[in-house]
Amino acid sequence: MENNQPIIVKRVKKIAAGHHGGAWKIAFADFATAMMAFFLVLWLMSVATPEQQKLISGYFQDPIGFSESASPYVIDLGGTPTPAPDNTLNPQLQDPYASVDAEQVEGLAEQIERERLDLLLQELQNKVDENPQLRKFKEQILFDITEDGLRIQIVDAENRPMFASGSPRLQPYFEDILLAMADTIKAVPNKISISGHTDAKPFVGAGEFGNWELSANRANAARRTLVVGGYPEAQVARVVGYASSILFDRQNPLNPINRRIDIVVLNKKAQRDIEGEQDSSPEPAPGTMPRALPNALRNGGPNEAWKDAPAPAGVPRESLNIFDSSAPPFGPAGGQ
Repeated sequence: MENNQPIIVKRVKKIAAGHHGGAWKIAFADFATAMMAFFLVLWLMSVATPEQQKLISGYFQDPIGFSESASPYVIDLGGTPTPAPDNTLNPQLQDPYASVDAEQVEGLAEQIERERLDLLLQELQNKVDENPQLRKFKEQILFDITEDGLRIQIVDAENRPMFASGSPRLQPYFEDILLAMADTIKAVPNKISISGHTDAKPFVGAGEFGNWELSANRANAARRTLVVGGYPEAQVARVVGYASSILFDRQNPLNPINRRIDIVVLNKKAQRDIEGEQDSSPEPAPGTMPRALPNALRNGGPNEAWKDAPAPAGVPRESLNIFDSSAPPFGPAGGQ
């Protein structure tokens, strides 16, 4: 009897690791690691005191501010990498890390401030290079970083003075330079110091008005122009005249470059020094002239630098003829 049924061969494909492969092992390992970290955090929080929990919270909210007043070890689990100090020998050493942390924070603050001033210097240089009106006077605008901060020096040229001869009246181009820089300088919170300088040629004129008064007047004229340009007046820390006591070119005291205006964007240390000097200055007695007033002002000579100053206590403003528009003009300065 013949069997006519067809022969069927069934082939089964075997997969060793199933249809998921081995990816689940990686996912499970990540899950186990996360759970271990989670339970470790729960354990740390259970053994930490409320004070330690506040320290942990404070550290993650402000790591830099936290390091100024706290130990670098938030939770003490019963050990320290360095031997504990013997406070019996020196009871003042309560926290051996406090002074180190304070110095580190101070150094970091100075570094950040230096970088900010470097950026300001670069921005001012770019403004001079990109502004066609300022580019013409590029050789007269000097930038450098000093121990007091960023110094901007605007110097005279032989045929291009910043001021009228013997006067604090600004030339139009110098006004444009100050007005263009005011917006950029005020972008940083640092205060500024403005100083005026003359060359060594004596001032020729009547009375006791000289290069000291002239340099102070010019510095104050630069301050007024910056304020007109939008610079906050409260950010001016000092306005001072040096006459020819600090020459740019010591070898040639009559060089026009010695006639200049310095604007220093002060760092915090220099600002504290200036404010400390001002705080320690004694108050003038009622009815007397301030000690800082020059002799020309005491004798009624013209001094534009004090035009906006209030009259001293007990002295009527009308008695100070420096505010009288009929006062005689400045004498010739011989090129200053």
